Amino acid sequence: MPDALRLLRIAVLGGTGPQGRGLTRRWAQAGFEVTVGSRDAEQAEAAAEEVRMLLPGARARGATNQRAAEHADVVAVVVPWAAHRSTLTALGEQLRGKLVIDCVNPLAFDRHGAYALPVEEGSATQQAAALLPESRVVGAFHNVSAVVLADIEKPVDCDVLVLGDRKQDTDIVQGLADAIFGARGVYAGRLRNSAQVEALTANLISMNRRYKTHSGISVTGMRDAEAPESSSIPT
Repeated sequence: MPDALRLLRIAVLGGTGPQGRGLTRRWAQAGFEVTVGSRDAEQAEAAAEEVRMLLPGARARGATNQRAAEHADVVAVVVPWAAHRSTLTALGEQLRGKLVIDCVNPLAFDRHGAYALPVEEGSATQQAAALLPESRVVGAFHNVSAVVLADIEKPVDCDVLVLGDRKQDTDIVQGLADAIFGARGVYAGRLRNSAQVEALTANLISMNRRYKTHSGISVTGMRDAEAPESSSIPT
C-alpha cells in the first residue's frame, strides 16, 4: 500500500450499523485510522471500543457524524437511505473538499423482498454529488455483504465496483478497497452509471434469501488484465 494512502484518515458515517461496523473493522485491520461516526457519540465510541477489543492496537475511535467528518480525509457514508439527504445536507460544510464515498443503496422491502427505489437525481451517489457540490463524490461498496465484512478472519472474496468522474478519486477508493483482505477495487464507470450498481443489491439480497448465503460481485476476465497507470495520491 502506498504510504500516502496508508496515511489517509477515514470516517464512517453511520458507522454503528452492520455495514459501517464491517467497513470500520476491515479498514482498522488494514492499519488505517478510522473514526466511527453516529448521531450518538456514546454509541459511536462503543462501536469503536468493539473494534479495539477485536483488533488490539487498532486506531479506531468514536465521535458524532459532524466531528468524524471534520477529522477525516476520506468519509464513507453508510447511513440508512431514509437519512441520506438530511445527513449530507447537515454536513455540507464539514465535507467541503473531502473525498466522500457514498455506499448507500436506495432500497425498500415488502413481503416479496427487496426492491430498488427511484431517486430524483438518478441514484444515491448522484444525490450525494448534487448535495455536496464542493466535495469529491465516489460511489463504492454497494454490493458487499455486511456479514462478510464483519468476519475479519476470512477474506472478502468479491470485487468492489467503484464509480466516479475523476480518475484520481476513483484510484484512491480502489486502493482503499484493495487494502481490505481479499477484496479488489474495480472501476465501473462514471457517477451516471451508479443507479444500476445500487439497484443490483436488491438482486443480491434475493439470492441470499433463496440460497441462504452472503453473495457478492466478482468480475471475470480481468485477473490478468494490465492495471492502468495510477494517478498520484494527494497527501
